[in-house]
Amino acid sequence: MNVEQIIKTERKLPLKTRTMIHLALVSNKINEEFTAALKPYGVSRQQFNVLRILRGQKGKPANLSTINERMVTKMSNTTRLVDKLITKGYVERWVCEANRRKVEILITEKGKTILEKIDTVMEDTESVLLKNFSQKELEELNTLLDKF
Repeated sequence: MNVEQIIKTERKLPLKTRTMIHLALVSNKINEEFTAALKPYGVSRQQFNVLRILRGQKGKPANLSTINERMVTKMSNTTRLVDKLITKGYVERWVCEANRRKVEILITEKGKTILEKIDTVMEDTESVLLKNFSQKELEELNTLLDKF
């Protein structure tokens, strides 16, 4: 990916500026690919993230605060995301009997089933996006990204 060609400039960008633009372009490409992969399932990237979080609870319900803490992309509309997943039958929600102010959310069997299908598509998408990297390069890239 040549940053200067993509943004159609002939001048050499300062390294820091080029790096930030490069990261933004890569982020956009990843988001576009994941969004396209999820589209046939009628699930957004954020909804997919919520489903994965709930599956990771291993049968224990989570509350909105827990979900929001673990989201890859922090959002203020977690309630709306959960509402959409409830409408699709992928999660269920109820008021905690011990603490009536707390809402508990659990992934349904239907949610687990769709998530298994989506997992395969997402793994394939990851493979396509990362096809030009060796295992060693991916490890190095992760080491560099950890510096953020």
